[in-house]
Amino acid sequence: MLTASDKVLVTGATGFTGAYLIKALVKLGCDVHAIARKSSKLGELESLPVTWHRGDVYDAEVINKAVEGVNYIFHLAAAYREAKAGDEVYSLVHIQSTQLLAKAAVKQASFRKFVHVSTVGVLGHIEVPPANEDSPYNPGDIYQSTKVDGEVWILDFAKSNNMPLTVIRPAAIYGPGDRRLLKIFKLAKMPITPILGFGKGLYHLIHVEDLVSYLIAAAEPSEKTNGQIYICGNPKTYSIPDMTRVIKEELGLPYRILRIPAAPFFLLGYIVEAVCKPLNIEPPIYPRRVAFFTKDRSFETTKIRRDLGDLYQYTSEDGIRKLTQWYVKAGWL
Repeated sequence: MLTASDKVLVTGATGFTGAYLIKALVKLGCDVHAIARKSSKLGELESLPVTWHRGDVYDAEVINKAVEGVNYIFHLAAAYREAKAGDEVYSLVHIQSTQLLAKAAVKQASFRKFVHVSTVGVLGHIEVPPANEDSPYNPGDIYQSTKVDGEVWILDFAKSNNMPLTVIRPAAIYGPGDRRLLKIFKLAKMPITPILGFGKGLYHLIHVEDLVSYLIAAAEPSEKTNGQIYICGNPKTYSIPDMTRVIKEELGLPYRILRIPAAPFFLLGYIVEAVCKPLNIEPPIYPRRVAFFTKDRSFETTKIRRDLGDLYQYTSEDGIRKLTQWYVKAGWL
C-alpha cells in the first residue's frame, strides 16, 4: 500500500480521472508530484499539497525533473480531439511521453512501479463480444492507434529493462464532474430519445472512484501483476438503451426511444470535420463522436478482479442513478 514516505508522479493530473487520483493519493499522505501544461487550470487541486511541474508531458526537461527520486508513476496523460491539434499531438502525448517517462524511471534507484493507463479503445469495435486482454488490437482512429503504439512500446521496454509495470485499460469512465457521458444524459432527458444505429450499443462502464481504487492497487509491487494488462470495467455490460432507461426513470420520464440510421451521421461527421479543421473550429459532429453511439464495446473483466480483488463500490445502475441526481443538482441536466 502506498504510504506517506512514497514519492508519486501523476501525469494527466488535471483531467477527470487524474484529479480523482490526485485527491486519493493526497488522502493517503503520499508526496504527490504532477505534470500539467502551463495553460492547464488547477481549480480545486491548487489548494492541495501537490508539487506541480508545469510544461508539456513530452518535454524531456520537464520529465527528467519530475521523475527525480520518484517511487511510483501513474501515466494518465491522454490527447483528445481538438480542432487546433494536429495528428502529431497524439503521438507526442501517447508515445513520446511514455518513452521519456519510462527511460527516466529506470534510472532512478528509488523506482518501484509504473502504472500505464491505456484504454479499451485499443481493441476498437468488438465484432464478437466480449473481448478480453488477449484479444487482438483493432484501433479505429488516430487516438486509438497511438494508444496502441504507446502500450506496445512500454510493454516491450519493461520486459527488456526489467521495469515493474502494470497496464490498465479503463472502460467508459463516468462519475460526478464527467462531461464525456453527459451527452447521453441530455439525450435521455428529451421526450423521445434518438439512438443512432440499430446495434446493441454495448458498453462497459467504470465509475471513476472504482477506477482510482484499481489504479492504486495496481501500483503495489507484485509478481502477479508485473507485466500484466488489465481491462477495468464493471462486471456487467450496460448498453446505451439501458442507460437511457435508467436515466429516464430517475428523471420521472417515460421510456421512449427512436432508432435512427447512423450512416448519414458518419458522412456528415467526415464532412464537418474536414471543413472545420483547417479553420481551427471545433466541429459539432465528427466520426468518433458518432462511433461513440454505434460501436459495441463489451469486455470480460474477471482478470482484474481475480488478481487485484473485487474493489467495485458501484453497480452500473446505481452509479448512473446517482450521477443523474448529481447532474440535476449541479444544474448540468
